[in-house]
Amino acid sequence: MERLDKVLSNLGYGSRKEIKSIVKKNLVEVDGVVIKDNGFQLDPEKSKIVVAGEEVLYRKYIYLMMNKPDGVISATFDNRDETVIDLLEPEHAIFEPFPVGRLDKDTVGLLLITNDGELNHRLISPKWGVDKVYHAYIDKPVDEEDIKAFEKGVTLDDGYKCMSAKLEIIGPMDEGSEIHVTVQEGKYHQVKRMFESRGKKVVYLQRISFAGLPLDTDLEEGQYRELTEEELAKIKQI
Repeated sequence: MERLDKVLSNLGYGSRKEIKSIVKKNLVEVDGVVIKDNGFQLDPEKSKIVVAGEEVLYRKYIYLMMNKPDGVISATFDNRDETVIDLLEPEHAIFEPFPVGRLDKDTVGLLLITNDGELNHRLISPKWGVDKVYHAYIDKPVDEEDIKAFEKGVTLDDGYKCMSAKLEIIGPMDEGSEIHVTVQEGKYHQVKRMFESRGKKVVYLQRISFAGLPLDTDLEEGQYRELTEEELAKIKQI
């Protein structure tokens, strides 16, 4: 059970004070009954709420796919830099969502954003084996020895041994290589540090798939959209 004013406030109908005023004007109905108390308790998932003659479409969670741009950080707030939450429209920001895991400031690509904490935990926990696929340019040639090392599990500069990762060579690029790498962890700067352990440097990094969902190529960097029902069902099966 939740307070009526909290439910309507979370859905963007105004502040608690503004909603109190709406209720006083007899503009709010719950299950066909005009409500006069803004603190009225209800189950928003079962009750029919009408405000000024229009039925309220209630939802507790939102699920977004963003094509994260370069220079924006994966956080809900930062004193210096623009965050992915700053890119959201008010109708989505009102739900107070957060990024699922993180992408480095200079890494672009697929980032999921939600306020569903339980799903977030499952998607970022290594024990669930969720694949994260990256497209990258490497400054030096990548070879079969690198593939074997990634499969075996490379050791990072702090001594941490990574889980097995799948490294695929897409082709040569100037003096380096274009690759895809699939990991199931999310350590700080992990992909970059994995290549550093092999004496190589990542010069471009883009996440192209997460939890089996490919990046929507129609999304320009900085754009986002809500997940489809099919996409949501897919990640909830994890």
